[in-house]
Amino acid sequence: MEETLYDSRAIRQFVGIDLGREPMPDETTFSKFRHLLEAHQLGEQLVVRIGAYLAPRGMTVSRGTIVDATSISASSSTKNRTKEWDPEMYQTKKGTPWYFGMKAHIGVDSQTKLIHSVAATVANVQDSQVLPELLHGNETRVWGDAAYSGQREVI
Repeated sequence: MEETLYDSRAIRQFVGIDLGREPMPDETTFSKFRHLLEAHQLGEQLVVRIGAYLAPRGMTVSRGTIVDATSISASSSTKNRTKEWDPEMYQTKKGTPWYFGMKAHIGVDSQTKLIHSVAATVANVQDSQVLPELLHGNETRVWGDAAYSGQREVI
C-alpha cells in the first residue's frame, strides 16, 4: 500500500494524503489499520453497505460469480517493531518466482462486475480453500481458473 501511494497521485488524492504537508503512513500503520478492520469485521460490513447503496440504483448481484485470487506483495525485508516479519505475511511459489506477502481472494458478479466478496489470507493458502467465502449462495454459475477445479461440491 505504501508503494502504491507513493506511485499514484490519484490514489493519494482519493485517500487525502498530501506528501508536501504530511509524511506517508508506514507499513506498521497500514498493518494496524488492517488488524482493526479485521477485529471488528468492518471489511465485511463495508461490502454489505456498499451493496445496499448500489441495489436501489439497479446494480445488484446476479446468479453468476467469477472468482479469482491475486498476490499482494510485501517487502521480505519489512519487519515490525519487534524486528520480526509479520506472521501474516508468507512466501509462496507461483510458477517459477517466489512471492512474499498475502493473497486477496475476490468474488465478482458476472453481469455487473461488482465485487460482492473479498477475503484476505496469507500467500500460501490455496485459492480453492477460500471458495466458500467468495460465493453468495444464489449462484447458478461460477467461473474460475484451474485453481478452482474439482470444487463442484462446494459450488
